Amino acid sequence: MLGMQFKHPEILWALALLVIPVLIHLFQLRRYKKTPFTNVAMLQKVVSESRKSNSLKKWLLLLTRLLLMAALIIAFAQPFSSTETALKEKEIVVYLDNSFSMQVKTNGLSLLEKAVQDLIKNIDGETVFSLFTNESTYDNVNIKDIQNILLSLPYSHKQLHLDEVKLKAATLFSKSNSSVKNLILVSDFQQRIASNNTTPDSVMTTYLVPIQPREAQNIAIDSIYLADELSEQPKLTALLSGGSEEQNLPISLFNNDTLIAKSAAKFDSNGAAEVVFSIPGNTKINGRLSITENGLSYDNRFYFNINEREKIKVLAISASENNYLERLYPDTEFDFQKVPLNQLNYSDLDEQNVVVLDNLQSIPSSLQNVLRTFKDNGGTLIVVPSNESDVTSYNSFLSSFSGQQLGEKVANNTKVTSISFNHPLYKNVFEKEVTNFQYPTVKEYYKVQSRMSKILALEGNDVFLLGNDGFYMFTASLETDNSNFKNSPLIVPTFYNMATTSLQMPEIYHILGEISTVDISTNLGSDDILNVSKTDYDFIPLQQTFPNRVRLTFDQNPTSDGIYSINQEGQLLQNISFNHPRTESKLNYLEVESIPNTNTQDSIASLFEYLEAESNITAYWKWFVILALLLVLTEVLIQKFIT
Repeated sequence: MLGMQFKHPEILWALALLVIPVLIHLFQLRRYKKTPFTNVAMLQKVVSESRKSNSLKKWLLLLTRLLLMAALIIAFAQPFSSTETALKEKEIVVYLDNSFSMQVKTNGLSLLEKAVQDLIKNIDGETVFSLFTNESTYDNVNIKDIQNILLSLPYSHKQLHLDEVKLKAATLFSKSNSSVKNLILVSDFQQRIASNNTTPDSVMTTYLVPIQPREAQNIAIDSIYLADELSEQPKLTALLSGGSEEQNLPISLFNNDTLIAKSAAKFDSNGAAEVVFSIPGNTKINGRLSITENGLSYDNRFYFNINEREKIKVLAISASENNYLERLYPDTEFDFQKVPLNQLNYSDLDEQNVVVLDNLQSIPSSLQNVLRTFKDNGGTLIVVPSNESDVTSYNSFLSSFSGQQLGEKVANNTKVTSISFNHPLYKNVFEKEVTNFQYPTVKEYYKVQSRMSKILALEGNDVFLLGNDGFYMFTASLETDNSNFKNSPLIVPTFYNMATTSLQMPEIYHILGEISTVDISTNLGSDDILNVSKTDYDFIPLQQTFPNRVRLTFDQNPTSDGIYSINQEGQLLQNISFNHPRTESKLNYLEVESIPNTNTQDSIASLFEYLEAESNITAYWKWFVILALLLVLTEVLIQKFIT
């Protein structure tokens, strides 16, 4: 609190004029007036007493009038007292957390609804401020401008961290160094909002208003997965969390709006549950799992869909008499063809997803050009050389793919001893990194120069298999007289995953906000596009056209969960499902008092009372006017009663 200040301090110069009546009064006291009397002796005593009384009255009147004039001058100067920041311009930026965790209800209202009502009630209608949520920004508005928007504010799966909130707020404050910048954070402050940046911000003052429920319990459908997909009765498993051991929570499975199965989730001591449904095989399903509980509502449903599985087209240009590729690519999942080089129809390559060059002695230049175009159009190439490969022919072809070159042939019986477990080819293949694996052996192999990722390596760290992004090459022949790799358990996931990555089949569900790609087998005209839609929501995703398919990439869209249809000129091609991430489902809250460099308030109402007190100015001019009136009354009394 600062001392007394004046709104118009220049008026105080008028106090100097008070010296004038003092000088006049002193001058008059020095003047003596002679009055003749016949008998002075008789009146000497009376005159003396009268002179003393008159002198006292004049001094009292002088003092009263001086105080009266001083009070009026000070009143016009308008004295006041205030805090240090009260006279500065105030800027307010509000962060309103609208993440899904704010759906929790207390006293019949969700936390977000309560926060909005408190803001509307406590922010002055004339106050200009800025407000932002996890997705939207409203700059330089008053509460009347955005009241209806706030009352219908949607929930979001996004959650800004504290450092992101401060960075966003900094862009909404002015660049002025003379204003007071107040940042208000209204949130339930889940632990995931925390950031590692604890450096105090000298520009803004941060106020935290935690809005949290009395009891925090929420049951969520976390994820699902499909097992035995190709069997007559695939198993759909739903994973739930947040329950208690004594709970048996009903969970329903719908195909579109038709209930097809119902079960109960029984939770273990960790609050987790696993529910398995048997679903019809070879059936198109637009599925939805649903539960009913009193926590958050967004995670009580989970969308998925099972489309008719599209076969991946694999063409093997082979000089091998072995049929191992036929066994690796069964017709239940693949459309496999095997042709010798001299019977190859080059026009067939445009329709393929995967081309395998198996045991060819050389690669004709005409085929090289076609295969380069095939790879550029998004196809997958798998190269398995022959023991008698024409190195010059191979190197002419391989130079187009990261400048690879086959070197000298090494005749040395050696084992495959190293697996790149982190390579996308072996994602989810191994439960853990194995060390006692029965590794295959190789008698002869080619040294290779390449910048591509090493997938399998031999003793001595020479490459056995390398590649990524749709190009894979072995450095040795896989014929049985050279290697027993065909008998190794590694061959199945290796060739299977090389082929399946060629066509990005839709997962049974996708997560909103995560980048995902899907390949749709269709042919588009030069001006045609695919669109994705559901009821009252339609958008065009990023798409890349290849000769026999279209690759869709999803990132910012869609923004709401549900089952969407992928359409070409109004015709349904297939469905795709999206769900919100479950990061908001675990209601773990921060102790906001432990957040450094912040001021915590119990409620929005108490915060604005505090800010109002910080801006209070106590004016004193009225008291000086009252004093002046009392001094006028005092002068009247002196005139009347002192003679």
